[in-house]
Amino acid sequence: MESFDLPALINLDPWLQPASGSVRERTRRFHKRIQEIENQSGSLDAFASAYHYLGIHKNEELQCFIYREFAPNARQLYLTGDFNGWDRHAHPLKKIDSGVWEIRLDFPEYKDRFLHGSRVKVLVDSCLGEQLRIPAYATRVIQDEESKDFSCQLWFPDAFDWQNEDFVPKQKDDLLIYEAHVGMAQEKEGIGTYREFTERILPKIKKQGYNTIQLMAIQEHPYYGSFGYHVSNFFAPSSRFGTPEELKELIRTAHQMGLAVVMDLVHSHFVRNTSEGLNLFDGTELYSFGGERGEHPQWDSKLFNYGRPEVLQFLLSNVKYWLQEFHFDGFRFDGVGSMMYFHHGNQQPETPFDFFENGVEKDAVTYLQLANRLIHKLNPHAVSIAEDVTGMPGLTVDPEAGGIGFDYRLGMGIPDFWIKYLKDYKDEDWDIYEMWRVLNDRLPYVKTVAYAESHDQALVGDKTIAFRLMDQEMYYHMRVSDSNPVIDRGIALHKMIRLFTLSLGGQAYLNFMGNEFGHPEWIDFPRQGNNWSYKYASRQWSLVTNKLLKYQFLNNFDKALLKLAGKYGILSSDYAQQLNMDAENKCIIFERNQLIFLFNFHVSCSIPDYEFTVPHPGDYEIILCTDHAGFGGLARVNETITYPAFYHQGLQCNRLRIYFPNRTAIVLKQVKKPRKKSNIDFAVGE
Repeated sequence: MESFDLPALINLDPWLQPASGSVRERTRRFHKRIQEIENQSGSLDAFASAYHYLGIHKNEELQCFIYREFAPNARQLYLTGDFNGWDRHAHPLKKIDSGVWEIRLDFPEYKDRFLHGSRVKVLVDSCLGEQLRIPAYATRVIQDEESKDFSCQLWFPDAFDWQNEDFVPKQKDDLLIYEAHVGMAQEKEGIGTYREFTERILPKIKKQGYNTIQLMAIQEHPYYGSFGYHVSNFFAPSSRFGTPEELKELIRTAHQMGLAVVMDLVHSHFVRNTSEGLNLFDGTELYSFGGERGEHPQWDSKLFNYGRPEVLQFLLSNVKYWLQEFHFDGFRFDGVGSMMYFHHGNQQPETPFDFFENGVEKDAVTYLQLANRLIHKLNPHAVSIAEDVTGMPGLTVDPEAGGIGFDYRLGMGIPDFWIKYLKDYKDEDWDIYEMWRVLNDRLPYVKTVAYAESHDQALVGDKTIAFRLMDQEMYYHMRVSDSNPVIDRGIALHKMIRLFTLSLGGQAYLNFMGNEFGHPEWIDFPRQGNNWSYKYASRQWSLVTNKLLKYQFLNNFDKALLKLAGKYGILSSDYAQQLNMDAENKCIIFERNQLIFLFNFHVSCSIPDYEFTVPHPGDYEIILCTDHAGFGGLARVNETITYPAFYHQGLQCNRLRIYFPNRTAIVLKQVKKPRKKSNIDFAVGE
């Protein structure tokens, strides 16, 4: 099958030359698994359609309900529930083939008992004894409010009306991603719903200027405080937020607004619960490994056996299910770095072989290749994003070329860098050369999602950038009429960090819900330690709409930032080019996609007639300034004038002079004609 002598990945990254055999072997394993799948099922698509066969289905053609379950090591399975008064042994399944059990319930006898909305479980008799379990392919799981017990809920709705939807994202580039959690998206102290998110939050996201939503915690999880990362039921959208149809309505409405919806997909591990999840389903490690290899030491969870065909089929079917049945526009794969190594990314690879041989979970790598192949086959416009900080070579390269096939990787080192600077360094000790290096630290072929902070930084135990900058002063000095140096510094740096991150860090940009306006408090889900309170598991949207408070200024700037990125295609352009590095004054100036970005990170030094090189002669105008009054700035810059470049005979280059205040960032654009209007392009209200 190999049609090349040297893997194309090596041509992209010659440092991998010593491991060329390993790169070739990675591709060979991928092709071998594809061939095995095609021999078994005819195609990857057909192989990933197991959710149509396994699980509980209403079959109109055969006039019966059919339930099938893969449990090869069980002694016997029984279906029980509301339909038979929870008689545990009245309805045994029959073992049919390849470890699959089946039961059929004819319509004439069961149509008035096996009802939409009623509850069922499967009793598994195994070497562990008899245990009530939830079917592995359950598409609806609910919790009893009194007992807190979870059950599978029969779900046979009418076909959902997608209203002839033919949504295609406007681009896979220039992604402006709004990371959101449905449950904590409301201001109320309680769990938000899909419907509330549709009605109240989608319009906010659209108005702000984002073009992609990344939804967290969609797959059912028994513990709300896990943020959705301890999944129990992979095919069931969390019922605590509403019905599957309400989730579909959310996605349909987003599409009608022109917003793509990406799902935060957890295939890196699963909850160890046996009552709700997959663990020891038939009495054995059916979906996992036994012993240490099947345990995640940091996450208190179980690890998938990616080499087992039935596990591959389960996970690939899950990918297809969310794409086809719910019209998600792609996935952000959680924990990819953990999946790809036996050390779960806790050891920093140093040689090419550390990425391909030493400690690498090769079956997991092959699974990720297959998942990306399936995603892009089912929907060429879908996007796949990998959460990985290990630097795995070929992460965003096609499997045929020796890669893994993602569209993007998350730039996880960027928020870590900002936390380090804000936590451990004084402002005057910031190193502009390190700042430049970190924000540009990516290979040209590795498309990166840049972000200053995500949900990780908003959780209890960490702090958002706003909270690190302003801390308790946010509680007392955020009134517009209140002048406070801590708040002034915080608002200034909050804007600069975001502009610096977006303009340098990658080809896509992400923000977590509420951080755009500097949400003042952490996220803390209900737990015993906070007396099961929902107070901090919500978002205070009223802070933005209150014109007496300064949160509006950060929100205004975020909107202007996104508009700038969209209008000028900053993210999809090539690397930025340095124009000026001034360590003494802590000034960084660079050009990206014909815009000039100026950053003065100095604590106090505002410089009149600051002179620097520009790439082209002509006139320049300000199109964005963080010091703008509508962004909470001090309005020290005249944003209405034109700045002419001049030719410097001695330096033999074009130069420009500008008043450059401290803690200010400015974006310039070359113009052919001076502007007639007196306000900047991205002023408040445009």
